[in-house]
Amino acid sequence: MSRSRIPINLRLMSRQANPAPLSPIAAPQPVRIGIFDSGVGGLSVMQAIRARLPHAELLYAADTAYAPYGDRSEEFLCDRSERIARFLCDQGAQMIVVACNTATAAAVAALRAASPTLALVGVEPGVKPAVALSAAHRIGVLATTRTLASDKFRRLAEAHADGATLVLQPCPGLADAIEAADAQGSGLDVLVERYCAPLRDAGVDVAVLGCTHYVFARELFERALPGVQLVDTADAVARQTARFASELIERGEADANSASESALRAWSSGSPQVLAAFAQRWLGLRADVRDMHC
Repeated sequence: MSRSRIPINLRLMSRQANPAPLSPIAAPQPVRIGIFDSGVGGLSVMQAIRARLPHAELLYAADTAYAPYGDRSEEFLCDRSERIARFLCDQGAQMIVVACNTATAAAVAALRAASPTLALVGVEPGVKPAVALSAAHRIGVLATTRTLASDKFRRLAEAHADGATLVLQPCPGLADAIEAADAQGSGLDVLVERYCAPLRDAGVDVAVLGCTHYVFARELFERALPGVQLVDTADAVARQTARFASELIERGEADANSASESALRAWSSGSPQVLAAFAQRWLGLRADVRDMHC
């Protein structure tokens, strides 16, 4: 797939698409945070952000029509990430959270180059905190094939492994299975067991959940890896997002305590009903999910 790469300023586009009202006293606006993933996995990150920033307005986009991202090319992922970031900024997002390890590894550098003034937060496997927790210095990393093969992950491992042995376990099909299954059904437990067996054999004492989808199967991972500490980075992403939100508030671009009438807006490029049902089943959230065309 070939395409021309034209520099864009997503923040400027957002402001043009959502001009300030021409009134003497504008109503205070909440911080608006755009979050996207290939599907439902980013809801785990969204939940952590929601807990830390309860007055923020969250704009969630699930690119389920093009999921899974794990086997897509870097060029494809850059293109989709730019399109979705544009879409979210057009809806009023003041910052973007790439709530997908695979998209972060492939596209976050391109997004930052395209819009250097836009606050961007990515997610990456929690190798650094896992190393700090491991007494055996043997750490399992469960992630998509694309994430583990990326240059970004290689640099992350080189920077933070600190002599520990990293047991890398690609998990093809697991994110799809989590989207399709309930907590216990549809063979999800069989897949989790298959991918955890090599980590048990290697004697790891800490395992990194290196895809935002995997958090929703945490109980199955705990069962398959008894005595092993599990690490995910949703809270760390939420803390970084909160720091960017504080900067917006300090600059007067948002209000810390303005409650939004619609704290969550969501879109899906696939089936809005599937995303709404997943949010209700796993998080107890009622979401009005709309079609996304970008």
